[in-house]
Amino acid sequence: MAEIVALDRAVVRVSGADAEKLLNDTLTGELGGGPDGSGRWLALLTPQGKIVAEGLMTGRRDAFWFDLPPVGRDEFVKRMRLYKLRAAVDIEDLGDEWRVGWSAEPPAGPADALAFRDPRHPTLGFRVIAPATEAQGWAAETGALAARRLGLGIAELGSEFGPDERFPHDIGMDQLAGVDFEKGCFIGQEVVSRMQRRGTARRRPVLVISGEPLARGTEIVCGGLKVGEVAGSAGELALAIVRIDRVDDPAACTADGRPVRLELPEWAGYGFSAAEAGDSSARGS
Repeated sequence: MAEIVALDRAVVRVSGADAEKLLNDTLTGELGGGPDGSGRWLALLTPQGKIVAEGLMTGRRDAFWFDLPPVGRDEFVKRMRLYKLRAAVDIEDLGDEWRVGWSAEPPAGPADALAFRDPRHPTLGFRVIAPATEAQGWAAETGALAARRLGLGIAELGSEFGPDERFPHDIGMDQLAGVDFEKGCFIGQEVVSRMQRRGTARRRPVLVISGEPLARGTEIVCGGLKVGEVAGSAGELALAIVRIDRVDDPAACTADGRPVRLELPEWAGYGFSAAEAGDSSARGS
């Protein structure tokens, strides 16, 4: 049986006759036509297009289940309850009643669990949402999943950025099917769609290759210009959000005065320098 590792995540359940419409009208991503058991990467934005909450979602048992970073849970629940008005929707913060786990392989149980593949990348394995009583035997998190995620160039709210700090393009949601540009309006849609149409997204996730660990917030300098800062690191590899249009030579940059090399994530449809920065050909969008 595949080992399940316990994660520090929050579970929110959204159900009711109007649940799908509410989520479709407010969140960035496509819902897959209802509770079909697959996974989605979604975000709730401010009207100005900044990320308030982001996380994974699956639909099962006539409800939509959200796997969220704890830092975004309260604001997600608060705003969704505000947006629902008189709609027939129940929004439940499941608190300590449910847990989120991770498995590298398809999990065999527990019986009451909801399991789905992490939609952000094939190598990120499977998420498991289960009652707390079923999760007591899960293994402790060692940081291996975070290191794998950072190595892929995928940032998460709370770990690598705070609420109301980043646009979806800044963390690659437009490239990894986290934003549906065809479905119509959602909160913040006007700003995000304009960035997509005009190719004006300039801050993007990149990998920083260094000879030693880099602290979060360390400035990245290329050609004498500050281009961004480290968002998170795992060993000698770090993830940074940088102005890619200011990077002419990604092999000639520094972090805290030390030489580093910048690399694009393997999924990136953008490039370094002003000439390539506007290429927003999206994978999965």
